Amino acid sequence: MVLPKFEVAAYWNESSGFADVFDVDYFIEQTRGYVEVVKDLPAEIASREPFKVDCSKRKGHFDYVETVLPALLEHQYISLTPAMNQRRDRNPAYAKASYCQGCYSALRLNKNVESKAVELLQAIPKPFLSLHLRFEPDMVAYSRCSYTGLSSKSMDSIEAARREGRKVLTGDAARLWRNRGKCPLTPSETAFILQALGIPTNTNIYLAAGDGLMELEGFTSVYKNTYTKSSLLTHEAFENMHGNTKAALDYYVSVNSDAYVATFFGNMDKMVTAMRTMQGLQRTLVLSRRAFANYTAAGLAGQQLAKAMWDAHREEYVRGRGSALPEYCFCEFKL
Repeated sequence: MVLPKFEVAAYWNESSGFADVFDVDYFIEQTRGYVEVVKDLPAEIASREPFKVDCSKRKGHFDYVETVLPALLEHQYISLTPAMNQRRDRNPAYAKASYCQGCYSALRLNKNVESKAVELLQAIPKPFLSLHLRFEPDMVAYSRCSYTGLSSKSMDSIEAARREGRKVLTGDAARLWRNRGKCPLTPSETAFILQALGIPTNTNIYLAAGDGLMELEGFTSVYKNTYTKSSLLTHEAFENMHGNTKAALDYYVSVNSDAYVATFFGNMDKMVTAMRTMQGLQRTLVLSRRAFANYTAAGLAGQQLAKAMWDAHREEYVRGRGSALPEYCFCEFKL
């Protein structure tokens, strides 16, 4: 296997690579015996284009044995698109063990990033809750959801981030999409749900969020002890960081937080919740956008809505593990 590459897109303005975040030599050493990892392509195939295998979730559910293995055997050299959501229960035991080793034992931040992460973690008042809040312009634009009550500045930012083919849904399509839980929670909606769950407003909260978070005052006006990377790190250190480095800091802090709450279940949330589970850490919760959308669509508000949201999260909140975590764990398989 060639050293992994990060998914990049022009609108992220991101150019950092695997080695800018992770300890490459450690990754190679820890995966030895499971799979051979090389830093660069062998010379005999470096000039060839790999056969691309699209494993993205929009292509439907499939497994690697049926889809990827035949392509690898036929073409010898393939590249895979990200596939965080694909099933792995039918993979052979050795493949599950290798996947577990690569995801949870072999990934370690490089020394430079880890030192910044430790510095950031130490600067946060304890105990604290790490909140992965997603309400950046590109996130909202990509969701195709419409919102009322946003500032003109936020609306302009969303429109500027909207790309061709991502028009706002309207009518029944918009209603069904929102009721399926596809629309990001606003900061004020997030604050409301946290209050409904009984999380005190004086809780120390670290915002694990990307640049350009909109409508943040809707959250910080309720939860005033809120901290961010930019408020805890020096201006120079923060401004010189790649986007992936900032995300790595959020990941490190979130894994090591006293509690973790996610408003969206994206790739980072999958990694954090899984790693916290692997380390035996509880107090991990993914908020239900679907429940909030359905209850508000039914006309619930105020205390009625708060009670409904508590009921929707009661089991996961008490247990400390969101239901989005898998019932089985492929890490139970060892070589």
